[in-house]
Amino acid sequence: MIHPVILCGGSGTRLWPLSRADKPKPFLPLIGTRSLFEQTLDRCSKDVLFAAPAVVTGKKHLAHVEKQLGRADGASIIVEPIGKNTAPAIALAAMRLPEDAVMLVCPSDHYIEDAGAFQSAAETASALADQGFLVSFGIEATTPETGYGYIKRGEELGGGHAVERFVEKPDLATAQRFLADGSYSWNGGIFAFKAGVFLAELTNHRPQMMDALRASVETGREDGQRFHPDAARFAQIDGDSIDYAIMETTERAAMVPVSMGWSDIGNWNALREARGSDGLGNSVKGKAELVDCTNVMVHSDGPRVSAVGLDDVIIVVDGDDVLVTTAAGTQKVGTLKGAKSQ
Repeated sequence: MIHPVILCGGSGTRLWPLSRADKPKPFLPLIGTRSLFEQTLDRCSKDVLFAAPAVVTGKKHLAHVEKQLGRADGASIIVEPIGKNTAPAIALAAMRLPEDAVMLVCPSDHYIEDAGAFQSAAETASALADQGFLVSFGIEATTPETGYGYIKRGEELGGGHAVERFVEKPDLATAQRFLADGSYSWNGGIFAFKAGVFLAELTNHRPQMMDALRASVETGREDGQRFHPDAARFAQIDGDSIDYAIMETTERAAMVPVSMGWSDIGNWNALREARGSDGLGNSVKGKAELVDCTNVMVHSDGPRVSAVGLDDVIIVVDGDDVLVTTAAGTQKVGTLKGAKSQ
């Protein structure tokens, strides 16, 4: 079976004021009635395909995880003393699985419209992982996005491809060239590999990180369904992402291309696009009246929003906080004093 490892956390700045440091976007019902975290659990709950999930989170978000996780049979929670990026978080989960267990690493703050396509890609990726590959989900690139990393497909490998190259966030001209080329996909941060293969690669590329991780796990403690790595030893880790620590340098990288209606909901404009709109491009959640408006998004938790003659504007009301921005301006929401001073 495939072992889902769900990474759960966030700073809560990019979707401020709705998202906050104490309750970032994974725990919010941004699309539909269930939170992004709950939707991630739902996608990974097909009994014939997935084992019980392991959730990696921090102390700050533990209460939200436990409330939304519910009583999932066999689920476990790894509580990081401090965030050290994705490579250490994934390694903690890998160390608590058999070496030949296939892990499926899933961020908990992404939206995926087509769960069936996700599950089909997970099966294909699992088969490649069982052969010793470290597999990325290559998300179908539909626009020349500059905020995502890219993966270039190489030779075919039984339903997937070898990875010819990873490219970090490109400029617009480069992204346009990648889109026209047709052999590049977005790197969505979803991975599949055997636990033992991942740990061997991390030992090879980041030996000091692995030493500290092993020590933190060996002296960690169990607390019901929770596992707490040793805080002092974990603090000695130099954090890094899985992309930089392993995927960009390993010789075992593979990818599975998938079209599944994916969005990382990285800002308010991405959420607007994922939610869809009416014939005028407007999207409303809450009380609002729009007159002669096009491409306007309103999200209000109570007060009525009235707008006249606006185009390409996003208005968010959450309690006493109000955000007004253009689509382009959503990239800078996290720099606002209100977002940074939570």
